[in-house]
Amino acid sequence: MIGGEYRFRLDSLRGDVHDYMQYNPAGAYAVPDYPMPGLTTLFRSSPTENYTAKNESVMFNRFRLKVSARVLENLSLQSRLSMYKTWGHETMSPVQGNYFADRAMGAFDGNAGYVPQDSILRVDYAFATWSNIAETPLWFSIGRRYSTQGVPTNIRQNTQKIGTSGVAGHIIDYAFDGLTLGYAPKIEALPGAYAKFCYGRGYDSGFETDVTGTDFPKDTDFIGFFIDPIYTDNLNVELQAVRAFNIFDSLPDGGVSSNLGNIDNLGLYVSGRLEDLGIGDLNLFVSGAMSKTHPNENLYEMPFFSMDGGATWSNGGFGLLYDDNPMTPTVDSESHTGRSVYAGARYDIKKTGTKVGFEYNYGTQYWITFTPAADDLWTSKLGTRGSVYEGYVIQELPGTPVAKFGKAFVRLGYQYYKFKYTGSNNWIGEPKEIDKLNTMDPSGTQMFAALENAQDIYLTFDVSF
Repeated sequence: MIGGEYRFRLDSLRGDVHDYMQYNPAGAYAVPDYPMPGLTTLFRSSPTENYTAKNESVMFNRFRLKVSARVLENLSLQSRLSMYKTWGHETMSPVQGNYFADRAMGAFDGNAGYVPQDSILRVDYAFATWSNIAETPLWFSIGRRYSTQGVPTNIRQNTQKIGTSGVAGHIIDYAFDGLTLGYAPKIEALPGAYAKFCYGRGYDSGFETDVTGTDFPKDTDFIGFFIDPIYTDNLNVELQAVRAFNIFDSLPDGGVSSNLGNIDNLGLYVSGRLEDLGIGDLNLFVSGAMSKTHPNENLYEMPFFSMDGGATWSNGGFGLLYDDNPMTPTVDSESHTGRSVYAGARYDIKKTGTKVGFEYNYGTQYWITFTPAADDLWTSKLGTRGSVYEGYVIQELPGTPVAKFGKAFVRLGYQYYKFKYTGSNNWIGEPKEIDKLNTMDPSGTQMFAALENAQDIYLTFDVSF
């Protein structure tokens, strides 16, 4: 079977950057009597005054081609190719910027095909599924996984949940190579219940040698347990537990030098639909999640400061959600817990095909999730340390579908980000309170610009077949 979708998208982006100190390898910012009286310390940072960044009109084409086949009675193959590009560009640069790690570093293995790149048609997912193993409700699936656009992010996308192949979008929105083992018993009191174990490889470290004194990074692996005690058209409950092992200190394809530790995520998601409420149906959802870091003493190191007038520069250390204090002889590694809530509603007017929705999410100072493939241009909104408000209107086009999955709609929406802490969607370094940043304190030096608020007005035209 062949199907697919096309999307045109138009965005207007605007954001305000707070005063801060920008890391600058070529710069040297002298701070008298800092950090010890009587010494002049130089930092590789530059004062940056507040400014506004904007791209008032940027447009995109996205095309996806789906190919699926039933190979044997209980064996199927699903695949999707994807192209996503900016009008007038073969790169991501018009919306890349130096703002957030999941966008500033460009496309990588976890979000390839989900952020604007070029006109190349790439493999988004391709996996085989063996179901009803030994005539039991057991299934096994392996390949490039469909681990993106999971519930409840599909509600604002105006798409359906893809059976049990997706994951909870609050914790995972990341294109993985991996496998799933699931079990879906028929329990009358728990309709649609299932449980599954998932494994994914986030980074392969490649060859190791026995060269004396050489440390090689380890592979980065993810495991997850997902339990759905009830899944019906009008009620869905999901519980998730995910652990990431040996988190890398750079992009998987960009020169990983060490592993920084492990990260745990736990989540609970509940959604429901109230049918025939007035002139339509009301969809509601709420999702809560937490993250817990388990750092080791490895650091992402960069030339950072000098205490002898600049003759010798030393490295600054950035660990898993913490900064090493260069004035102490040992690494001050700490474990941190973050929390996030995500809630929303969408009202579907049946007669006109109009859908009106609103969403809100909030993340605490140390919140971290794995959602770089999210459908957001500034940064994945669900990884924000602060608040994000989003409202949208969907208008489905009238007409009798000719294609099996024929559907077309227009979506107009508005996102407003209010960042409270730095480093959203980045696990390297300590998140700093943005309102307290200034151009005189290099201890708050940032790798990325300290965006304090941002907005995105967007319009999409989606066609599925």
